Amino acid sequence: MESNTVRDPRRWWILGVLCLSLLVLMIDGTVLNLAIPSLIRELGATPSDIQWILDAYVLVFAGLLLTAGSLSDRFGRRRMLITGLAVFGVASLAAVLSAEPWQVVAARAAMGVGGALLMPSTLSILMTTFAEDERRTAMAAWSTVSIVGIVAGPTLGGTLLEHYWWGSVFLLNIPVAVAAIVAALVLMPESTGEQRPVDLVGVLLSIVALGAIVYVIIEREWNIAMIVLAIIAAAGFAVWEARSEHPMLPLGVFRSRDFTGTALTLLLMVFGMGALMLMLTQYLQFVLGYGPMKAGLALLPYAVAAAVCNGLGATLGKSLSNKTLIVSGLLVMGAAFVVLAVGAGYLWVLISMLVMGVGGGLAGPAAYAAIMNAIPLEHAGVGSAMNDTLQQVGMAISIAVLGSVLAGVFSSRMPGDAPEAARESIGAAFELGYVEPAKDAFTVAMSAGAWISAGFSVAAAILGLLLLRSRPATDPAGEAEQALVA
Repeated sequence: MESNTVRDPRRWWILGVLCLSLLVLMIDGTVLNLAIPSLIRELGATPSDIQWILDAYVLVFAGLLLTAGSLSDRFGRRRMLITGLAVFGVASLAAVLSAEPWQVVAARAAMGVGGALLMPSTLSILMTTFAEDERRTAMAAWSTVSIVGIVAGPTLGGTLLEHYWWGSVFLLNIPVAVAAIVAALVLMPESTGEQRPVDLVGVLLSIVALGAIVYVIIEREWNIAMIVLAIIAAAGFAVWEARSEHPMLPLGVFRSRDFTGTALTLLLMVFGMGALMLMLTQYLQFVLGYGPMKAGLALLPYAVAAAVCNGLGATLGKSLSNKTLIVSGLLVMGAAFVVLAVGAGYLWVLISMLVMGVGGGLAGPAAYAAIMNAIPLEHAGVGSAMNDTLQQVGMAISIAVLGSVLAGVFSSRMPGDAPEAARESIGAAFELGYVEPAKDAFTVAMSAGAWISAGFSVAAAILGLLLLRSRPATDPAGEAEQALVA
């Protein structure tokens, strides 16, 4: 593997390229949540259309992540990063030109391909560019970019939505993708891992297994055929990888307590937070009556708190264990969801976001450091992809489960004589004249979702308390290396 025995003097510029590449994904996700009301009004999208516009990306992205991470180790992380940015940019242009909901769904699926190609490379290149003493600081900056996206996406997107049509929000992705491609070509050296043959059987089984799992989650139905397919493919993948001479995902990494414990904790954490933006953007616009730009600006305190506390978390990580930071951060996040659940109005949302930003800033960098430090650098691409896969699966579960809770509570709280369409969607309820009942119903529904998120945040903290070690190994990468060959 190419290594940084001598530190690259351009490493902080390279980090800037990685952050810019990540920014294009973050902007897209937050802009899309903010554009939901516009999609309903201007494109005539149904609740089912909205669900698939959100989930088509997740389905493809999650299904391809492990494959993309493995291929980046084999063929070059910079190459996969640039390819992913190009695909993402072209797919964004297709979304801009869409005239029907199904076309937006197709464009989002293509964006999922691009996202899967570029996302694992951002963290794996970071791991191979920075030495261990600088890595946590770099990870904090990388993590902060996702928070910056929460600000930039809604703020810029809100401005566009107030002056142009819904498709303009996807225009934001294109110049950022182009700038990141140019910067990567100019500044970034190529980085590869172990030159193993491509595990074609592992690739196929992982795509089928992950795709089927996420599909079942998204559909929220007991689709027996897909469940059986997911089980068979996942079992086949595990058996094949255990016996393969050149596995796509070395299963020995799961022997690392740091990796497995943090992965499970992170899964629960993402489940709790996954539907947060989906809830808040609709609450701010429909219930509080904010315009798109004001709704975007209203999310600014969360971004500022999280960005500041990411730096604090990185600093504290030099003296406190990852376990301490992860568990304490998750408990703070749980408290933030309780605040959101018990109050109504923007003041309660503001307090919740500030507290949640603190919790996320403490837990996020520590969780990423714990996972990635438990993986040998030659497998950094697939390790990063595993981290991303966990988050995407958790996000899909969150949107599916909490989305169902929101819909169920909303429907049950609407007047019994309301039309079925008004009981299914707050946007439809507004159009049919059920404004005040819909506001009350959605407020109660969001409170129920926040209580569930609080429960999962606390459960993640308890899991971390039980599974994570108080102090990292002296040489975590070396421990992971031993686990792989054990």
